Amino acid sequence: MGEDNRYFSAPLIEWYLISKRSLPWRDTRDPYLIWLSEVILQQTRVAQGLPYYEKFRTAYPSIKDLAVADEEEVLKLWQGLGYYSRARNLKKTAEIICKDYGGRFPETYKELLKLKGIGPYTAAAIASFAFKEKKAVVDGNVYRVLSRVFGIDEPINKSSGQKLFQELADSLIDSENPDLFNQAIMEFGATECTPKKPNCSGCIFNDRCVALATSKIGDLPVKLSKIKVRKRYLHYLMLLDQHRNTRFVKRPNDGIWAGLYEFPMIETSSSRELTVNEIEYFLGQSASVTLLSADPMVHKLSHRYLEVRVYRVEVEDLFEPVVSMDEIDQYPTSTLMERLLQQFKI
Repeated sequence: MGEDNRYFSAPLIEWYLISKRSLPWRDTRDPYLIWLSEVILQQTRVAQGLPYYEKFRTAYPSIKDLAVADEEEVLKLWQGLGYYSRARNLKKTAEIICKDYGGRFPETYKELLKLKGIGPYTAAAIASFAFKEKKAVVDGNVYRVLSRVFGIDEPINKSSGQKLFQELADSLIDSENPDLFNQAIMEFGATECTPKKPNCSGCIFNDRCVALATSKIGDLPVKLSKIKVRKRYLHYLMLLDQHRNTRFVKRPNDGIWAGLYEFPMIETSSSRELTVNEIEYFLGQSASVTLLSADPMVHKLSHRYLEVRVYRVEVEDLFEPVVSMDEIDQYPTSTLMERLLQQFKI
């Protein structure tokens, strides 16, 4: 691998120093800010994540500020990014670091892995960017670059494939500049060796890329299809009394939307509209019901296909506690609920 290391890392870092995007988290060695950016950017495009990074850095300048923050406030600030477990783990990890580590991040890859919500990729990123540890990051961009350049068809979502790519990346990393190497290979995958329409004609590796030579760019990396998408049929009741109050309830502390707020919901086993009788039975009182859209809203998650209907339901008594429709924006909600509020808010 010595030869690979020499001809792979040097041109990659040279390309990066000339072509890199200017991003705020690249100008710091503060492990807190590096960690914050990496968590925000998981499964999120840079353009979408950047304003969230700035909001969090402003609201919580240090890890101690995040540790003592109210969880609902953190979730509200996170709203729109999805995968809310990231925000909850962010808060919990901040508390652990302040309680058990005196507010200072562990400085090695192995110690970082022990923290809640920090996996191999994030641990490698913090260890290399903040402390210059020689540990390669392997994310979707890295899988794509390495699989194409070296012609590797081992599935990236099998443990054997993940082990193979980690070992390869570790063997290629630059000994003196592991931080630059890691930034460079991720940046190269994000801007040059992209999933669709990669810049092969201008690629620094086009004279040695196995996928290009064998016409397999579109076939790599290989990912086995495992997730079976499940359809769910949700019916949200926008309850209203004569004072424009509604019920906005907090979800239980489990599942992807744990701790977030939503209208009362009924789930059915098939695609259909609820009857007035069903809604009145659910509420235990008579109601005036209006279906707000003839066609259901479709909301797709990684392993869920949600078909959603919303009903305006006027009632005499909401029962305590109630929320004013004018104050509903103050509560942390899922991306789905945010869409519903924008589309149907009265």
